[in-house]
Order: sequence, then C-alpha cells, then structure tokens
Amino acid sequence: MSKQPEIITFGCRLNTFESSLMQAHAKDANLTDTVIINTCAVTAEAERQARQTIRKLKREYPHKKIIVTGCSAQIQPETYANMSEVDHIIGNQEKLKAATFTKLNEVSAPRMDVSDIMTVTDAEVDIVPQVEGQSRVYLEVQNGCDHRCTFCTIPFGRGNSRSVPMGHLFKQVQTYVNQGFKEVVLTGVDITSYGHDLPGKPTLGQMMRRLLAHIPELPRLRLSSVDPVEIDEDVFKLLATEKRLMPHLHISLQAGDDLILKRMKRRHLRPDLLKFCQKARQARPDVIFGADIIAGFPTETEDMFQNTLDIIEDCDLTFCHIFPYSPRPGTPAARMPQVDRPIIKERAKQLRTAAQTNQTKNFKKMVGKEVTVLVESDQRARAENFMPVHLSTTAEPGQLISVLIESADDQLLYGTPSKNH
Repeated sequence: MSKQPEIITFGCRLNTFESSLMQAHAKDANLTDTVIINTCAVTAEAERQARQTIRKLKREYPHKKIIVTGCSAQIQPETYANMSEVDHIIGNQEKLKAATFTKLNEVSAPRMDVSDIMTVTDAEVDIVPQVEGQSRVYLEVQNGCDHRCTFCTIPFGRGNSRSVPMGHLFKQVQTYVNQGFKEVVLTGVDITSYGHDLPGKPTLGQMMRRLLAHIPELPRLRLSSVDPVEIDEDVFKLLATEKRLMPHLHISLQAGDDLILKRMKRRHLRPDLLKFCQKARQARPDVIFGADIIAGFPTETEDMFQNTLDIIEDCDLTFCHIFPYSPRPGTPAARMPQVDRPIIKERAKQLRTAAQTNQTKNFKKMVGKEVTVLVESDQRARAENFMPVHLSTTAEPGQLISVLIESADDQLLYGTPSKNH
C-alpha cells in the first residue's frame, strides 16, 4: 500500500461515490499512511467482512492509521470503538466534510465523530474534483429514506430522504464530462423519491430530462436501483425517446409473493412488478432488468418461495442479487418467526440457479448484434444494457466503441471491436 490515503469500499454505489469524495478530502488534508474503511450495514455478512478487513490490515500494516465510516459505523459506532485496531470512527454526515479530514491530522482529533443522522436535512455535498481508476462515475442525487421496510436498518444509517438540488448536480456532471467520462450513474438510497423536498417538487424523470438537455455532450446516463411503484412517468418517456438513457433498470424487488411483500412493508405487490416491467418494455423493447431478492424472509412458506422463484422468469430478470435473509437487530422482521438457516441457504441456491439460467438465455440473445460498449479495462467492457463484454483485442479504458457480439456463455459476451474504433 502507498503512503497516499487508501479507501476500501463495501456496499452500494452511493458508497462508491462518497469514497471518491473522501479520497479527494483525505488527499487535500495530506492524510498519509491512512486507510479509510467505508462500511455497509445491509447484511450481517457485509459487517463481518468489514471487521475482518480491519483486523487483517492492522496485522499487515501496523503503522497505518485506520479510519472507519459508512452505515455500519453510523448505526453501531461502539462496535468499532471496541476494536483496538481502529483509530477513528466518523459518521455518514461527517465523512462528506473536508473539515473532518483536516481535523483528523490533529493530535487532539476525537476518536469518535458521529452525529445524529436523523437531524440532517441537506443532501448537497462538495463537488468531486477528480476521480481516478474508474471507467464510469457515480453521482449522488439523493440520500436517506423515509420508508421503514421491516428488514432494513439503512434509514438509521442514512437518515431521512433528502435531494440534491439540480444546479449542484449539473455542475458535478459537467466536471465529470470535462474529465472525459462517458457514463454517469445516478445513485442514492431511494432515488425515485427524488425532489419531494425541493422547491417545485421536481420528479426524478424531470431532473434527468433537464440534466440531459443541459449537458448534451454527456453520452450515457444510467440509473441505479429503482422502486417499481414510485418511479414517475417522465422516466418511461425518457426510456422511449432518449437513447442516452441506458436500457438497464435494477429493481428493488425483494420478493414475488404478496403476503411476504406486505410483511416486508414494501410499497408494491406482485402485479405491480409485472406491470412495471411490461411498461418499461413497451417504452424500450431492449431494456434489461436486474433485481435484489431476499431468500427465506421470516414466515416464508414453500408456496410463498415458489412465487418469488417464479418472478425471475415472469419478469424476465437478467441480473439478480440474491441475499439470504439475515436478521438485523432492532428490526421488526428480526422478531418474526424465522425460517431455518439450511432452508434459507437452499432457497438462495435455487434462486441463484434460476437467475443464472435466465441470464444465460438473455446473454445468448445478444449474439450477432452490434453494440456500443464502454471499455472498463484492456479487454473488458459493458454494453448499453450493462452486459459484460470480453473484447478480442485491447482497447483504451473509458472509451465508447462499437463491438460485434460473436458468442456468449453464462457469464460473458464475446465481441470484436469495429475496425474504425
């Protein structure tokens, strides 16, 4: 590891964006020999991996200063305060401020700097001046969540929903475009709630339409996870009319059974999922769906599980993130009758098998098509629909090139770049 400040990021794309901001602040503060662990609290496994990484780092680099932040540190800072390997714990709001990192260079810097995230009302963060080592960049448009799903602790790590003003977003995107980035991914905790707290209450789709009009030189705009019942009509209109909006939607789905969805306190039911996918396909026939799915939620019977298993094919999902349910302390779901762990593991396995079958089917449909890809590394790229492509020859990372897809397997498309790229 170098003497420059290092960031290790767990979890979501929002964390990835915020890690870029922390990297800039830590460099400006001249925090040398420092590692910042940006934690996630979505699952117990994510938190276990963070603690394991902290212990391993301290063993291998005992001279390094270790700073822990992120959702897990915000929700349970005492866990990290009890780890002798950790030098400082900073909260999710504190990690976004340049002054926090300047203060960490001082001898008198507090070991714990974590405020009450539920009191935060402002989502605007500093412009990220320079992003390194990425082919696409992430843009935080919203933070926090006003909903209280029974399995989730994230609102207590992120606070209430708040939106970033459009003018600020446009400045950040222009900065990215000036650096040569070809793709921006809009991210947040609950991005389809965007705008409810801003003057005029603009929707996510209205903001996207204005952003694309304001910065015509941006080639690709992509959405991260969306709520299927909260998404507004302007998003569907953009899907139908704006080719710069990528045909890839990742659904916060969680389950395919109505009773389980109600017990999760989700806002959608099974028919809403089917209607959402149908409407998106009518707007953009080549759209590809991803989804988050929880296996073995409390009280889930075999019939309920079958409904969730069936939703993969019914919605024709291509990219599935399967999470075996694990109880989060303090959540209502943790107090519900639990499914046995071996059953949860078996159901997760079945979901992954079904998801892989569907992914392979949809990958093979791409053979013979010419697509535009964003090069991620010498021979790896992503198509507009986010399918990974292995290139037959090397190409410059960060560039958009045309590729003919010649074959596919269960993990990759294989293509040859056009001669004129």
